[in-house]
Amino acid sequence: MQKAKGTLIPIGGNEDKGIEADEMYTLEFIEEGILFHVVREAGGIDANIVIIPTASSIPVEVGENYLTAFSTLGCKNVEVLDIRSKEDSETEKAIKLIKNADCIMFSGGNQSKITDKIGGTTIHKILAKRYKNEKGFVIAGTSAGAMVMANEMIAGGSASESFIKGAVKMYKGLSLIPELIIDTHFIRRGRFGRVSEAVAQFPKLVGLGLAEDTGLIIKNNTFEVIGSGMVIVFDGRKIKHNNHSILNEGTPMSLTNMRTHILSNGDRFNIKKKKVEVLPIEAPFI
Repeated sequence: MQKAKGTLIPIGGNEDKGIEADEMYTLEFIEEGILFHVVREAGGIDANIVIIPTASSIPVEVGENYLTAFSTLGCKNVEVLDIRSKEDSETEKAIKLIKNADCIMFSGGNQSKITDKIGGTTIHKILAKRYKNEKGFVIAGTSAGAMVMANEMIAGGSASESFIKGAVKMYKGLSLIPELIIDTHFIRRGRFGRVSEAVAQFPKLVGLGLAEDTGLIIKNNTFEVIGSGMVIVFDGRKIKHNNHSILNEGTPMSLTNMRTHILSNGDRFNIKKKKVEVLPIEAPFI
């Protein structure tokens, strides 16, 4: 794993109490505490922040939601980049905004829409290059915007059919951090089985389940947990029995010796060494 110089901040999501049940049609509300970390990592309230609501089916409303949230924190240079097609990703305006941004913020919704409309484009290549080479450059994302950071991306799947082969649907993400598989809304929606099957398919990767109002600051091959919830780590590198590859679709899986860790605010995990560093009990909330 080559150490990237930039910072990733995937966030587990925290839906607004909208009337629509489908995630694509809701406003993802992020607690100010989480956004405070995003702004700080990007250099403070004078940072150039670009919001990309591509995953959402209500991008105008979501963009306005984030403009309000960042302005509440005192940010002065926030702009929405409303990308709805591959062509939009190749415009001069889009390329200029991505080149000049200190922070990119991907909204929630449908993660496949991000890869379909941004994956492989000029701005995707600029994002990946800047994240790899520029210290202080931040890419943040909530829910769908967090899941898309991986290469092996969870695109969907039924929580009610957990641990059944084929319950999780995988897709290619933006491959910013290919060592991880990221799932969100993890506790509230009971997605333990989704990540378990994803790791069964790709046992060399680390699966992460992020609770709502919970995020990670990923830099220097290590992540630190922020927010009020927890992160479940699925480490499959020492799995002893994994029958996923030989099963028919719809068949219950069996996995043995998959290590899991439950981490919360201030805890750290070294992605390269797969080593946990737990915050002392008496330490203050971050």
